[in-house]
This record gives sequence, structure tokens and C-alpha cells, in this order.
Amino acid sequence: MPLCSLDTLEDLSLRALRNAGANPAMATATARALVYADARGLSGHGVSRVPQYATHLRNGRADGKAEPKVARAKGGAVLIDAQCGLAFSACALAIDEAIRRAATSGVAFAGVTNSHHFGAAAYHLEAAGAATMVGIAIGNSPSAMAVAGGKRPILGTNPIAAVFPRREGPPLLIDLSLSEVARGKLMVAAKEGKAIPLGWALDRDGNPTSDPKAGLEGTMLPAGGTKGAMLALIVELLVTALTGAAMGFEASSFFVDEGNRPRIGQAFLIVDPASLAGRDVYLARVDALIGEMMRDPGVRLPGARRNELAAKAAKEGIDIPAALAAELARLAS
Repeated sequence: MPLCSLDTLEDLSLRALRNAGANPAMATATARALVYADARGLSGHGVSRVPQYATHLRNGRADGKAEPKVARAKGGAVLIDAQCGLAFSACALAIDEAIRRAATSGVAFAGVTNSHHFGAAAYHLEAAGAATMVGIAIGNSPSAMAVAGGKRPILGTNPIAAVFPRREGPPLLIDLSLSEVARGKLMVAAKEGKAIPLGWALDRDGNPTSDPKAGLEGTMLPAGGTKGAMLALIVELLVTALTGAAMGFEASSFFVDEGNRPRIGQAFLIVDPASLAGRDVYLARVDALIGEMMRDPGVRLPGARRNELAAKAAKEGIDIPAALAAELARLAS
């Protein structure tokens, strides 16, 4: 596999997206987010998405000229319209608005509508952690999971992420998909011709499968069974009913070239700890819990491994499949 520096990957991704029709701000925000994911071992949300995004831009599933805007605001609530562009510029605007409003109101909720795939959910919370604010990020996606008791895919894999700043050390960053694994892992496995473990997905007939292509055509299994499906339902309602975004079953799959504009939703809840028990109390409580957790020698804090991978990637670069490297070079030329 070719070894690429982070700067090289970001430049290739940016040029590929610009060639496909993304405006400079959209291409820059997207390339940066994708490389962030790859550096942390999240290849399903990394530059492997560039060919998919480029196709969506060319086919009109995403509008490369879109500029996100504030559609509605009241106090600590704000709605961002992504205007059917790629999601990252809109999410950045939502986070900026939420942090600014939380500094005044104590808490803010920023919804994003008419959006697209928003990658690694935790990425969007980095700014909140840097501002010493607690943040939660949620989003829906094209249908891939059944509701509890159902068989048809209706809900997306609907990720949840959270950030908790600490007095010392990097913020505690938690990120999970509500499917057993993120759907992007099946996409990567399918491209590389690798099998997936049983328990990740069912085929279109409802049978367990180790074939990632069959899993992509079927349904993902929820994490924790019925409880995971219920959590996915909560996310679905929060990011669609409150924002007017499309529900998962209304959006064409990200993994097909042709289809509708997804128009899905995301939401970010930002809380200023100073507005509640106070920043010092908050930081002391977080430290107390982490200290108790770390008394067990086998405990690894959420996000710690990803931070280690990111530091290594910054020094050594990232191994990416030769076919993907060639595709990025072609799209960027």
C-alpha cells in the first residue's frame, strides 16, 4: 500500500472535489474532515469517500455551489440549511453558531437540514472541546437498519458522539454508530474484496452474511439489539422532526451513484459548564471519574487510541490501498 502524508492526502482530496464541482470552502472543509478520519483509523469515513462524493457532485446528488446559511434562529436554537451541499461546511457553521450561543445562553441546539453524509461525528466536536464546552453530535443517514420488531430497513445507522473537556490532557471524545459497526466498514471491505464477521449485517433475505456487498444490499444489525434500534429511533426523530430534514427511508443510499439528494439531518447540542455547577466543579467531577476508571489497568479512555494513531500518522503518513491512491490521483489531475 502507498504511504501518503496527511498534507498530500488532503491536497489530493481537495483537488478531486474541486474538479468535481465543489466550491473552495466546501472542498477544503470536506478534505480536512476526511483526512482527520483516516489519521485516526476511521477509513470508512476517510478519503475512500472522495470518489463517492465526486460522483454525487457530478450527478447532482450534492450541489457543489451550495453555501450553508442560517435559516432560523431563536435564543439558543439555530437551524442551518446545508442547501444540499456536502455536509462539512454546514456542520462547521452549526458548531460555530452553537458555541457562540451557548456562551451567552448556557446551552445551544444547532440543527442542520438538507444535508449529506457528515463523516466521523466526533470530528465536528473538536471545536467545542477546545472551547471547554461539552458537546453532543448526532445525525441520521439513508435507511440501513430495521426498527425493533421490523424487517425492512427504515432507520440509518445514526451515529452519536460526545466531547467532555478535561483539566489536563485531551478531551474525552466518545463516538459510536448505533449499528453493530459503521456502514462505511462494509463499503471498505467490499472495495478490498474482504469478508466481514457474522453479526455485522443481514442480506436482503434476512440471513446472516459475511459478504459485505450482500450486507450493503440488506440491513445492518443494531448495536445491543432492540436497545440500539430504539436509540437510533430517538436520533432519527431529533434530527428530522426538529429540522425538517429527510428521514432515512426517504433518502437514496450513499453507496449508489444515481439517486435523490439525501437532504438528511444533523444536530449538535453544546453546553457551557460554567452555566451550571461551574467550570471548576465540572472539571473536578470529570477528573474524579477518569481517575476511578483508570484504577483498572486494562482501561483505555475513549479516543485515546485514535489520538495515538493521529500522532503517528502526522509523523509517518497513512497507508492507503493502491487502487484508492490511483483513483485519487486520477480525480485530482
